[in-house]
Amino acid sequence: METEEENSLNAALIEAILREQEEEDQAHRRRAAFNYVPPPQLNNQWQTVSYNKRNRNKSSKQSVTADLDGAAASSSSAAASDSVFSSVERHSEERRRRIAEAQIAGDNASSDAAPQRSLRHSDDDEDDDGGDADQGGALNGSSQAKKVKQKKPKKPKVTVSEASSTINADDLAAFLAEITASYESQEDILLMRFADYFGRAFSSVGGAQFPWFKTFKESPVVKIVDIPLSHISEDIYKLSTEWIGHRSSEALGSFVLWSLDSILADLAIHQGVVKGNKKVVQQQPSAKSQVAIFVALAMIIRRKPDVMISLLPIMKESQKYQGQDKLPLIIWVIAQASQGDLVVGLYLWVSLLLPMLCGKSSCNPQSRDLILQLVERIIAYPKARPILLNGAVRKGERVVPPSALDTLLRITFPPPSARVKATERFAAVYPTLKEVALAGSPGSKATKQLAQQILSFAIKAAGEANSDLSKEASDIVMWCLAQNPECYKQWVSTTE
Repeated sequence: METEEENSLNAALIEAILREQEEEDQAHRRRAAFNYVPPPQLNNQWQTVSYNKRNRNKSSKQSVTADLDGAAASSSSAAASDSVFSSVERHSEERRRRIAEAQIAGDNASSDAAPQRSLRHSDDDEDDDGGDADQGGALNGSSQAKKVKQKKPKKPKVTVSEASSTINADDLAAFLAEITASYESQEDILLMRFADYFGRAFSSVGGAQFPWFKTFKESPVVKIVDIPLSHISEDIYKLSTEWIGHRSSEALGSFVLWSLDSILADLAIHQGVVKGNKKVVQQQPSAKSQVAIFVALAMIIRRKPDVMISLLPIMKESQKYQGQDKLPLIIWVIAQASQGDLVVGLYLWVSLLLPMLCGKSSCNPQSRDLILQLVERIIAYPKARPILLNGAVRKGERVVPPSALDTLLRITFPPPSARVKATERFAAVYPTLKEVALAGSPGSKATKQLAQQILSFAIKAAGEANSDLSKEASDIVMWCLAQNPECYKQWVSTTE
């Protein structure tokens, strides 16, 4: 009986010990789960990662080892005191050891996995950042590509000579024949179409390749005379001038005025750019139209220089053709006329340019030099003297009228205090101009009338205190008396 009671008591005691052990194990698991700290999340930045479990594992290992040691000590003491519970205690110790080893293995696995997870997340984040960076770089590259404007290919610079070389004589002949048949009774349109042909031929010429304003302003007369016809071939020039010869003077005169107005409009724009004048609002004509206008205008004036004589009244009265700023262009026009007819060139020089030499405000040294260059060129032309003397009277008008001779006399023989560097140059051209002014058949009615017209101002000049002027004027008075006996009466009445 006692043995059965002891056995039942021992069984109850064992169950109580095992239940208590299981409760302790469950409590230990709950504490381990509660104290678990997940690895920190990365926010696309470098962070310092501390592993709490690793430290906790060390402490847990130490505590478990201490528990095992304590359990072993208690079990040994219990075995010595009571052998009844030795098998139960050994079983319990083995159970605790297995549980402790399992916990240690689990903690080590979790602690090793944490840095791997952190490293994996870090790599993923870096990949994401790299992708974003690549995508951002691509976007930036595309935006920069949009911002950078593609440079347009520069057009090759074509000179007047290169453009002129492309003009074909056969093509021009066919064109002139076609427009003549289409607009035979409309000469204004014919001349415009003629200029348009050259406008297309010089369409590739830029303004830098034809700086006419700068060239005319800075170059001597001898250089600007052949601009731009020096680039036109002989075949093209001959074909064009022959066609121009069949056009009426009225139509040619209208075209010349239109061309001059177009060039002067371009001149006003150049002056506005140079002076900074913001009031100039006209659109600048293209370089190709300017080249074409100069080409057509030069051909017309050379072929029909008489057209300029018919335009003299308009050019004298209108202010837009007067002034020192227009002087280089007017000199160019007269130079073209002198290339076609030397007498007409001198007539235009006397009518338009010689009066400018008398005014102090209308003539400066530079203008005086240009005016002298032109007349020097006319007189230096081969056989210029006989040509000018034969054409001294043109259609009843003298090329150098008496009023012009008076001007030449006073410019060539000024008072000593008024002499300038250009005086010697005037003295060089004066003899030829004087011959043209006095040219005529001796004893003819025209010569007698000329003598009477000249005598009045010659007598006045002969009486002045300027010895050089007085001597030259006295020679002219003697010529007048020799040409017309009536001049004696006029001379006597003047001296009384």
